Amino acid sequence: MDTRQLAAFVAVVERRSFSQAAERLGVTQPAVSLQVRALEKRLGTQLLDRSGRRVEPTEAGLRLYRGAQRLLSLEEQLLDELAGEGEGELGGELQLGASTGLAAIVVPVLLCEFQRVHPGVKISLTVSDTQSVVERVAARELELGIVGAARRHRAARFEPFFDDEVILACPPGHSFAGRTVSIDELRGENVIVMQEGAGVRQIVEDELRSLGLRLRDLDVRLELGLQESVRSAVQAGYGVAFISRSAVESELAAGTLTSARVEGLDAKREISLVRAAGRTATRAADAFVEFARAELEK
Repeated sequence: MDTRQLAAFVAVVERRSFSQAAERLGVTQPAVSLQVRALEKRLGTQLLDRSGRRVEPTEAGLRLYRGAQRLLSLEEQLLDELAGEGEGELGGELQLGASTGLAAIVVPVLLCEFQRVHPGVKISLTVSDTQSVVERVAARELELGIVGAARRHRAARFEPFFDDEVILACPPGHSFAGRTVSIDELRGENVIVMQEGAGVRQIVEDELRSLGLRLRDLDVRLELGLQESVRSAVQAGYGVAFISRSAVESELAAGTLTSARVEGLDAKREISLVRAAGRTATRAADAFVEFARAELEK
């Protein structure tokens, strides 16, 4: 079976669009249409329903999609092995995504150490919010994702990586510093939050919900994107914010930030690895995961 036809078909199913599939594959839309029609002709059945606003797979198309994913993964693995990655010195490319707090502190150090040990591996790290990382891994644009909240996705699978703690970060000298404060005390402070899609925000919203509260019940006046901008605003004294402890360890040690706990909130989180469902891992990806786990356990 022609894997180019399968790759075009899989891209259309995952993107629900011929034009977006063509953009992902780096070819023209007519080329994608030609490959899919040739595949339908060969199999003697309609694989895609083109009648609606979005392209949807037929029942036969869904069955083929699941098998095609496995075949394409096996082809990718075989090509890697033929290129010399199957044995001997580790090589090839490793494309990862990580959510912002993790990407700022933990992940870059792990990647630099891994590349030093395996200089033949070319590494590329994409930094974004949790939701975007998961979607890009599911679309097979990235091989691995490292995120702070396991958001369900039909084309992605999650596995535990390491544990982190979400703290309430405060400016130096703040009255909350080093204390456990009540929800009522927190209501009286200006709370800075991250944008929707951020893993820390999801964790905090879930914890507040367990107490019968929502973010809007707090005095939220600033929504400043992701962790780096929120951290800077807290350091400058504009409010307090929930943030990953691992993302601000150096600031806490230097005294440019302080921390507090909120009564009733146990905002711990499990950092997860994300992989595309049905995708066979490359040797470089497996080696990095094994290396990172060993380093994090030290």
